[in-house]
Amino acid sequence: MREPDWPTARRVAAAGQPLTARAVALSGTDGLVLAAPAVARADLPSFDTSAMDGWAVCGNGPWSPVGEVLAGHAPDLRLGPGQCCGIATGAAVPAGTTAVVRREHGRVHDGRVFAEHVAGADIRPAGEECWAGDVLAEVGTEVSPALIGLLAAAGLDEIIVRPRPKVAVVLFGDELVDAGVAGIGLVRDSLGPQLPGWLTRMGAEVVSVSKAADTLAEHVDRIREAAATADVVMTTGGTAAGPVDHLHSAVGQLGGTFLIDSVAVRPGHPMAMAELGGAWMVALPGNPLSAIVALLSLGTPLIDSLRGTPAGALPEVALTVDTKAPAHEHRLVASTLLGGRAAPVQHLGSAMLRGLAAADGFAVLPPGGAVAGDVVGWLALP
Repeated sequence: MREPDWPTARRVAAAGQPLTARAVALSGTDGLVLAAPAVARADLPSFDTSAMDGWAVCGNGPWSPVGEVLAGHAPDLRLGPGQCCGIATGAAVPAGTTAVVRREHGRVHDGRVFAEHVAGADIRPAGEECWAGDVLAEVGTEVSPALIGLLAAAGLDEIIVRPRPKVAVVLFGDELVDAGVAGIGLVRDSLGPQLPGWLTRMGAEVVSVSKAADTLAEHVDRIREAAATADVVMTTGGTAAGPVDHLHSAVGQLGGTFLIDSVAVRPGHPMAMAELGGAWMVALPGNPLSAIVALLSLGTPLIDSLRGTPAGALPEVALTVDTKAPAHEHRLVASTLLGGRAAPVQHLGSAMLRGLAAADGFAVLPPGGAVAGDVVGWLALP
């Protein structure tokens, strides 16, 4: 299989068909993606309402009070010239109202209300925000708490969204330990604890994190189990050709097909992606920084495509310093971002995480590198 360049690999990784949409109650949709337009069911507001506490007035003052209207009650009076009524914020203004006078702007003397009259002041007219039938959010919109509030106000109880892609993580490597300080020949697992957080931020649901011993049989069993429960199987380690790297053989035994088998990029070169019948597989290298580069390079486009939000062109930033890249490979450099300028961090070895912990994302360098002031692509961390 020919090794693709990094931009091509990203396009191939965005190959997933959006997951089947379903109707979900508004309260459970934060972070999900609309699969159908969200259409207002009611005018917003549905009637002329008071924007302030005070008096609904008719014509010029002074005005004689004739009653009161509170929120949650339909007005049972009609104002005539020179009349007013007390009114609460959000209450329906009674017929005949020409303005609302804020309580702090009026004064009461001899049983009448005195204030300057400004026609239409502090009345929210029906339909000011939207009319029934207006499209409030288009297909592909990621639902936010604010959007949930808007849709609830406009009368919706549920919306059509795509579910979160389910991801099962499988960690390879007999050298990995889960707690404490790793001894000689062992390595503290740093990917198992962090991948669920990244994946959740990417809009996925992590359904399991498991380990596979360094045998072919274990690789086959753990991948098969993961594929039965998830849309995406995400593995770590075993992507190269070492003596206990069984990933390729395991995928072959499971009838899978590699779509990507290494990418012309540093770090993260031995990343891979495969189809496993009813599931996808994204294989991350074992080195931590390389693994996160692979996660963003292949995992993000795939998960976005399953969510129904295909990625667009990368934003661009200016590089602050001359930075090298291999002559024939892209290089992703962990960097901080300030004012549209990307500054590479320290500690950029493929097995390191200290630089990543300080970074905002990755400057995407073309083959050969770039010099200070050059505009390059920017791949933000989730």
